[in-house]
Amino acid sequence: MSIKKLSFPLTRWLCLLITFCSVNWVGAHDVGLSTATVRLQTHQLQMVLAFALRETEQIVSLDADHDGRVTTNEFFAGRDNLAIHIAEKCLVRFDGADIKPDNVRCQLEEGDRADISVDFPAPRFHELEIKFPVIKQLAPGHRMFFSLYNPAGDSVAERLLDAKNDSVSIEIGVPTGPAKDQSAPHSIVDFLKLGVAHIGTGYDHLLFLFGLLIVTRTFKSAFAVITAFTLAHSITLAVASFDIFSLPARYTEPLIAASIVYVGVENLLRRGDLKGRWMLTFAFGLIHGFGFASVLRDLGVGSNGSGVAMPLFSFNLGVELGQITVAAIVLPMIWKLRTNPVFVQRWVPACSITVALAGSYWFVQRVW
Repeated sequence: MSIKKLSFPLTRWLCLLITFCSVNWVGAHDVGLSTATVRLQTHQLQMVLAFALRETEQIVSLDADHDGRVTTNEFFAGRDNLAIHIAEKCLVRFDGADIKPDNVRCQLEEGDRADISVDFPAPRFHELEIKFPVIKQLAPGHRMFFSLYNPAGDSVAERLLDAKNDSVSIEIGVPTGPAKDQSAPHSIVDFLKLGVAHIGTGYDHLLFLFGLLIVTRTFKSAFAVITAFTLAHSITLAVASFDIFSLPARYTEPLIAASIVYVGVENLLRRGDLKGRWMLTFAFGLIHGFGFASVLRDLGVGSNGSGVAMPLFSFNLGVELGQITVAAIVLPMIWKLRTNPVFVQRWVPACSITVALAGSYWFVQRVW
Protein backbone atom coordinates (compact mmCIF):
# COMPACT_ATOMS: atom_id res chain seq x y z
CA MET A 1 0.00 0.00 0.00
CA SER A 2 1.44 3.39 -0.95
CA ILE A 3 2.14 6.27 1.40
CA LYS A 4 -0.32 8.39 -0.52
CA LYS A 5 -3.15 5.97 0.17
CA LEU A 6 -2.27 5.80 3.85
CA SER A 7 -2.22 9.57 4.18
CA PHE A 8 -5.87 10.22 3.45
CA PRO A 9 -7.42 8.41 6.44
CA LEU A 10 -4.67 9.75 8.67
CA THR A 11 -5.35 13.26 7.44
CA ARG A 12 -9.04 12.88 8.22
CA TRP A 13 -8.25 11.71 11.74
CA LEU A 14 -5.91 14.65 12.23
CA CYS A 15 -8.54 17.09 11.01
CA LEU A 16 -11.10 15.58 13.35
CA LEU A 17 -8.68 16.10 16.24
CA ILE A 18 -8.17 19.77 15.38
CA THR A 19 -11.88 20.35 14.89
CA PHE A 20 -12.68 18.69 18.21
CA CYS A 21 -10.20 20.93 20.03
CA SER A 22 -11.43 24.04 18.24
CA VAL A 23 -15.17 23.69 18.71
CA ASN A 24 -15.01 22.64 22.36
CA TRP A 25 -13.84 26.07 23.50
CA VAL A 26 -16.34 26.21 26.36
CA GLY A 27 -14.61 23.39 28.18
CA ALA A 28 -11.07 24.63 27.70
CA HIS A 29 -9.08 23.01 30.54
CA ASP A 30 -12.19 22.83 32.72
CA VAL A 31 -12.89 19.43 34.25
CA GLY A 32 -15.58 20.65 36.66
CA LEU A 33 -14.29 21.64 40.09
CA SER A 34 -15.85 22.86 43.30
CA THR A 35 -14.86 23.03 46.95
CA ALA A 36 -16.55 22.22 50.24
CA THR A 37 -14.79 23.73 53.25
CA VAL A 38 -16.19 22.64 56.61
CA ARG A 39 -15.16 24.12 59.95
CA LEU A 40 -16.14 22.62 63.29
CA GLN A 41 -16.83 25.03 66.10
CA THR A 42 -17.86 24.21 69.66
CA HIS A 43 -21.58 24.46 68.94
CA GLN A 44 -21.68 24.95 65.16
CA LEU A 45 -20.61 23.37 61.88
CA GLN A 46 -19.88 25.97 59.21
CA MET A 47 -19.84 24.85 55.58
CA VAL A 48 -18.85 26.94 52.55
CA LEU A 49 -19.36 25.50 49.07
CA ALA A 50 -17.77 27.26 46.11
CA PHE A 51 -18.92 26.71 42.51
CA ALA A 52 -18.05 28.35 39.22
CA LEU A 53 -21.06 30.51 38.41
CA ARG A 54 -21.57 28.82 35.03
CA GLU A 55 -21.85 25.43 36.78
CA THR A 56 -24.65 26.60 39.06
CA GLU A 57 -26.87 26.67 35.96
CA GLN A 58 -26.89 22.87 36.17
CA ILE A 59 -28.40 23.15 39.65
CA VAL A 60 -30.71 26.18 39.45
CA SER A 61 -31.17 28.31 36.36
CA LEU A 62 -30.20 31.93 37.03
CA ASP A 63 -30.04 32.99 33.37
CA ALA A 64 -33.46 34.64 33.23
CA ASP A 65 -33.15 35.96 29.66
CA HIS A 66 -31.47 32.76 28.37
CA ASP A 67 -28.65 34.65 26.67
CA GLY A 68 -25.99 32.18 27.78
CA ARG A 69 -24.52 34.20 30.65
CA VAL A 70 -25.53 35.10 34.19
CA THR A 71 -25.37 38.82 34.94
CA THR A 72 -24.87 40.28 38.40
CA ASN A 73 -28.52 41.29 38.55
CA GLU A 74 -29.67 37.80 37.54
CA PHE A 75 -27.45 36.29 40.22
CA PHE A 76 -28.82 38.50 42.99
CA ALA A 77 -32.37 37.82 41.83
CA GLY A 78 -31.94 34.05 42.10
CA ARG A 79 -29.24 33.58 44.71
CA ASP A 80 -31.62 32.76 47.58
CA ASN A 81 -33.21 29.98 45.54
CA LEU A 82 -29.75 28.69 44.60
CA ALA A 83 -28.55 28.71 48.20
CA ILE A 84 -31.62 26.89 49.50
CA HIS A 85 -31.47 24.27 46.75
CA ILE A 86 -27.78 23.52 47.33
CA ALA A 87 -28.26 23.43 51.11
CA GLU A 88 -30.99 20.81 50.64
CA LYS A 89 -28.52 18.69 48.65
CA CYS A 90 -25.91 18.71 51.43
CA LEU A 91 -26.72 16.23 54.20
CA VAL A 92 -25.18 16.36 57.66
CA ARG A 93 -25.65 13.62 60.25
CA PHE A 94 -24.41 13.57 63.84
CA ASP A 95 -24.43 10.01 65.22
CA GLY A 96 -26.87 8.99 62.49
CA ALA A 97 -29.34 11.84 63.14
CA ASP A 98 -30.03 14.30 60.32
CA ILE A 99 -29.40 17.94 61.20
CA LYS A 100 -31.16 20.78 59.39
CA PRO A 101 -29.27 24.00 58.61
CA ASP A 102 -30.17 27.07 60.64
CA ASN A 103 -28.59 29.66 58.33
CA VAL A 104 -28.09 29.71 54.55
CA ARG A 105 -26.66 32.52 52.40
CA CYS A 106 -25.05 33.03 49.01
CA GLN A 107 -22.68 35.61 47.59
CA LEU A 108 -20.79 36.30 44.38
CA GLU A 109 -17.01 36.35 44.64
CA GLU A 110 -14.31 37.61 42.27
CA GLY A 111 -13.80 35.43 39.26
CA ASP A 112 -17.50 34.57 38.79
CA ARG A 113 -17.56 32.20 41.74
CA ALA A 114 -20.66 31.56 43.80
CA ASP A 115 -20.05 30.86 47.52
CA ILE A 116 -22.88 29.20 49.42
CA SER A 117 -22.51 29.30 53.22
CA VAL A 118 -24.53 26.81 55.28
CA ASP A 119 -24.44 26.69 59.09
CA PHE A 120 -25.57 23.68 61.13
CA PRO A 121 -26.00 23.40 64.91
CA ALA A 122 -23.37 20.98 66.24
CA PRO A 123 -24.18 18.93 69.35
CA ARG A 124 -21.65 16.74 71.13
CA PHE A 125 -21.17 13.69 68.96
CA HIS A 126 -19.06 10.64 68.21
CA GLU A 127 -19.53 10.26 64.45
CA LEU A 128 -20.05 12.86 61.76
CA GLU A 129 -21.23 12.02 58.26
CA ILE A 130 -21.51 14.56 55.45
CA LYS A 131 -22.95 13.70 52.05
CA PHE A 132 -23.05 15.85 48.90
CA PRO A 133 -25.70 14.50 46.47
CA VAL A 134 -25.53 17.91 44.76
CA ILE A 135 -22.52 16.55 42.83
CA LYS A 136 -24.84 14.22 40.91
CA GLN A 137 -26.58 17.28 39.41
CA LEU A 138 -23.34 18.52 37.90
CA ALA A 139 -21.59 17.41 34.73
CA PRO A 140 -20.12 13.89 34.64
CA GLY A 141 -16.56 13.90 35.92
CA HIS A 142 -17.12 16.81 38.31
CA ARG A 143 -14.83 16.79 41.36
CA MET A 144 -15.34 18.41 44.75
CA PHE A 145 -12.42 19.00 47.10
CA PHE A 146 -13.61 18.50 50.68
CA SER A 147 -11.67 19.92 53.64
CA LEU A 148 -12.55 19.65 57.33
CA TYR A 149 -10.94 21.92 59.92
CA ASN A 150 -11.13 22.00 63.70
CA PRO A 151 -11.64 25.24 65.68
CA ALA A 152 -7.87 25.81 65.80
CA GLY A 153 -7.76 25.85 61.99
CA ASP A 154 -6.00 22.49 61.70
CA SER A 155 -6.92 20.25 58.78
CA VAL A 156 -8.34 16.95 60.08
CA ALA A 157 -9.69 15.46 56.84
CA GLU A 158 -9.42 16.05 53.09
CA ARG A 159 -11.09 14.17 50.26
CA LEU A 160 -11.54 14.47 46.52
CA LEU A 161 -15.21 13.61 45.97
CA ASP A 162 -17.20 12.72 42.85
CA ALA A 163 -20.67 11.47 41.95
CA LYS A 164 -19.83 7.89 42.95
CA ASN A 165 -18.01 8.83 46.15
CA ASP A 166 -19.90 11.80 47.54
CA SER A 167 -19.73 11.28 51.31
CA VAL A 168 -17.27 11.53 54.18
CA SER A 169 -17.49 9.86 57.61
CA ILE A 170 -15.50 11.16 60.57
CA GLU A 171 -15.13 9.67 64.05
CA ILE A 172 -14.65 12.31 66.70
CA GLY A 173 -15.06 12.68 70.44
CA VAL A 174 -16.53 16.18 70.65
CA PRO A 175 -16.45 18.99 68.08
CA THR A 176 -13.12 20.25 69.44
CA GLY A 177 -11.51 16.83 69.86
CA PRO A 178 -9.32 14.69 67.60
CA ALA A 179 -10.84 13.28 64.43
CA LYS A 180 -10.39 10.15 62.39
CA ASP A 181 -11.50 10.03 58.77
CA GLN A 182 -13.35 6.73 58.24
CA SER A 183 -13.71 7.28 54.48
CA ALA A 184 -11.08 6.17 52.01
CA PRO A 185 -8.72 9.18 51.96
CA HIS A 186 -7.81 10.97 48.77
CA SER A 187 -4.53 9.66 47.47
CA ILE A 188 -1.89 10.30 44.90
CA VAL A 189 -4.08 8.40 42.44
CA ASP A 190 -6.95 10.92 42.87
CA PHE A 191 -4.83 13.89 41.89
CA LEU A 192 -3.01 11.92 39.21
CA LYS A 193 -6.37 11.13 37.59
CA LEU A 194 -7.37 14.77 37.94
CA GLY A 195 -4.18 15.83 36.13
CA VAL A 196 -4.89 13.39 33.29
CA ALA A 197 -8.51 14.58 33.07
CA HIS A 198 -7.37 18.21 33.12
CA ILE A 199 -5.05 17.87 30.14
CA GLY A 200 -7.55 15.55 28.42
CA THR A 201 -10.20 18.29 28.45
CA GLY A 202 -7.71 21.16 28.25
CA TYR A 203 -8.33 21.80 24.58
CA ASP A 204 -6.37 25.05 24.60
CA HIS A 205 -3.28 23.35 26.09
CA LEU A 206 -3.62 20.46 23.65
CA LEU A 207 -4.01 22.76 20.66
CA PHE A 208 -0.92 24.71 21.73
CA LEU A 209 1.04 21.46 21.93
CA PHE A 210 -0.35 20.31 18.58
CA GLY A 211 0.68 23.60 16.96
CA LEU A 212 4.21 22.98 18.15
CA LEU A 213 4.38 19.35 17.07
CA ILE A 214 2.81 19.72 13.61
CA VAL A 215 6.05 21.18 12.22
CA THR A 216 8.50 18.83 13.97
CA ARG A 217 10.35 16.38 11.75
CA THR A 218 12.44 14.36 14.18
CA PHE A 219 12.17 12.72 17.58
CA LYS A 220 14.91 15.04 18.85
CA SER A 221 13.01 18.23 18.01
CA ALA A 222 9.75 16.83 19.39
CA PHE A 223 11.51 15.73 22.59
CA ALA A 224 13.04 19.20 23.02
CA VAL A 225 9.65 20.90 22.63
CA ILE A 226 7.80 18.56 25.02
CA THR A 227 10.60 18.69 27.61
CA ALA A 228 10.78 22.50 27.53
CA PHE A 229 7.01 22.78 27.92
CA THR A 230 7.01 20.25 30.77
CA LEU A 231 9.85 21.91 32.71
CA ALA A 232 8.41 25.40 32.28
CA HIS A 233 4.86 24.68 33.39
CA SER A 234 6.16 22.50 36.24
CA ILE A 235 8.15 25.48 37.55
CA THR A 236 5.27 27.95 37.55
CA LEU A 237 2.81 25.31 38.75
CA ALA A 238 5.02 24.81 41.82
CA VAL A 239 5.66 28.54 42.31
CA ALA A 240 1.95 29.34 42.20
CA SER A 241 0.86 26.32 44.27
CA PHE A 242 3.31 27.23 47.05
CA ASP A 243 1.92 30.77 46.87
CA ILE A 244 5.30 32.30 46.00
CA PHE A 245 3.89 34.11 42.96
CA SER A 246 0.79 33.69 40.85
CA LEU A 247 -1.05 35.36 37.99
CA PRO A 248 -4.79 35.97 38.18
CA ALA A 249 -6.90 34.01 35.69
CA ARG A 250 -7.96 37.25 33.97
CA TYR A 251 -4.35 37.59 32.75
CA THR A 252 -3.38 33.93 32.43
CA GLU A 253 -6.30 32.81 30.27
CA PRO A 254 -5.92 35.49 27.52
CA LEU A 255 -2.14 34.93 27.52
CA ILE A 256 -2.63 31.20 26.97
CA ALA A 257 -4.90 32.00 24.03
CA ALA A 258 -2.34 34.48 22.69
CA SER A 259 0.38 31.80 22.84
CA ILE A 260 -1.77 29.57 20.62
CA VAL A 261 -2.23 32.38 18.10
CA TYR A 262 1.50 33.08 18.05
CA VAL A 263 2.44 29.46 17.41
CA GLY A 264 -0.08 29.15 14.57
CA VAL A 265 1.11 32.36 12.91
CA GLU A 266 4.79 31.50 13.34
CA ASN A 267 4.17 28.14 11.66
CA LEU A 268 2.90 30.04 8.63
CA LEU A 269 5.67 32.63 8.51
CA ARG A 270 8.59 30.33 9.28
CA ARG A 271 8.17 27.07 7.41
CA GLY A 272 9.88 23.88 8.48
CA ASP A 273 11.19 22.45 11.74
CA LEU A 274 11.92 25.71 13.56
CA LYS A 275 15.33 25.88 15.24
CA GLY A 276 15.49 27.01 18.84
CA ARG A 277 11.74 26.70 19.26
CA TRP A 278 12.19 25.01 22.59
CA MET A 279 13.06 28.44 24.02
CA LEU A 280 9.76 29.89 22.84
CA THR A 281 8.00 26.80 24.15
CA PHE A 282 9.66 27.23 27.54
CA ALA A 283 8.56 30.88 27.75
CA PHE A 284 4.94 30.08 26.91
CA GLY A 285 5.07 27.00 29.13
CA LEU A 286 5.63 29.28 32.12
CA ILE A 287 2.29 30.96 31.35
CA HIS A 288 0.48 27.65 30.89
CA GLY A 289 1.80 26.55 34.29
CA PHE A 290 -0.15 29.34 35.97
CA GLY A 291 -3.24 28.02 34.20
CA PHE A 292 -2.59 24.53 35.58
CA ALA A 293 -2.06 25.99 39.06
CA SER A 294 -5.52 27.56 39.00
CA VAL A 295 -6.98 24.05 39.16
CA LEU A 296 -5.26 23.29 42.45
CA ARG A 297 -6.13 26.73 43.81
CA ASP A 298 -9.78 26.19 42.88
CA LEU A 299 -9.64 22.95 44.86
CA GLY A 300 -8.30 24.78 47.90
CA VAL A 301 -5.05 22.82 47.88
CA GLY A 302 -2.45 24.50 50.07
CA SER A 303 -4.92 26.90 51.68
CA ASN A 304 -5.23 27.13 55.45
CA GLY A 305 -1.95 25.32 55.87
CA SER A 306 -3.04 22.11 54.12
CA GLY A 307 -0.35 20.03 52.44
CA VAL A 308 0.51 20.91 48.86
CA ALA A 309 3.50 18.69 48.01
CA MET A 310 1.59 15.46 47.35
CA PRO A 311 -1.29 17.03 45.36
CA LEU A 312 1.21 19.13 43.38
CA PHE A 313 3.43 16.19 42.49
CA SER A 314 0.65 13.78 41.57
CA PHE A 315 -1.41 16.37 39.65
CA ASN A 316 1.63 17.41 37.63
CA LEU A 317 2.49 13.76 36.99
CA GLY A 318 -1.03 13.23 35.69
CA VAL A 319 -0.67 16.22 33.35
CA GLU A 320 2.59 14.82 32.02
CA LEU A 321 1.15 11.35 31.50
CA GLY A 322 -1.74 12.90 29.58
CA GLN A 323 0.64 14.93 27.41
CA ILE A 324 2.87 11.95 26.69
CA THR A 325 -0.15 9.84 25.75
CA VAL A 326 -1.42 12.49 23.33
CA ALA A 327 2.04 12.97 21.82
CA ALA A 328 2.52 9.22 21.44
CA ILE A 329 -0.71 9.03 19.45
CA VAL A 330 -0.35 12.18 17.35
CA LEU A 331 3.37 12.26 16.54
CA PRO A 332 3.51 8.99 14.53
CA MET A 333 0.54 10.25 12.51
CA ILE A 334 2.26 13.57 11.84
CA TRP A 335 5.57 12.02 10.86
CA LYS A 336 3.84 9.53 8.57
CA LEU A 337 1.88 12.29 6.89
CA ARG A 338 4.96 14.50 6.48
CA THR A 339 6.42 11.95 4.07
CA ASN A 340 3.78 13.16 1.62
CA PRO A 341 4.75 16.56 0.10
CA VAL A 342 1.06 17.45 -0.35
CA PHE A 343 0.53 17.28 3.41
CA VAL A 344 3.54 19.53 4.09
CA GLN A 345 2.54 22.07 1.44
CA ARG A 346 -1.21 22.23 2.09
CA TRP A 347 -2.31 20.53 5.28
CA VAL A 348 0.36 21.87 7.64
CA PRO A 349 -0.50 25.51 6.73
CA ALA A 350 -4.23 24.66 6.96
CA CYS A 351 -3.74 23.15 10.42
CA SER A 352 -1.70 26.16 11.52
CA ILE A 353 -4.43 28.55 10.33
CA THR A 354 -6.98 26.55 12.32
CA VAL A 355 -4.77 26.74 15.41
CA ALA A 356 -4.39 30.52 15.03
CA LEU A 357 -8.12 31.05 14.49
CA ALA A 358 -9.07 28.95 17.51
CA GLY A 359 -6.56 30.85 19.65
CA SER A 360 -7.94 34.17 18.37
CA TYR A 361 -11.47 33.12 19.27
CA TRP A 362 -10.42 32.13 22.79
CA PHE A 363 -8.49 35.37 23.20
CA VAL A 364 -11.48 37.54 22.25
CA GLN A 365 -13.83 35.44 24.40
CA ARG A 366 -11.55 35.66 27.46
CA VAL A 367 -10.82 39.37 27.17
CA TRP A 368 -14.36 40.51 26.42
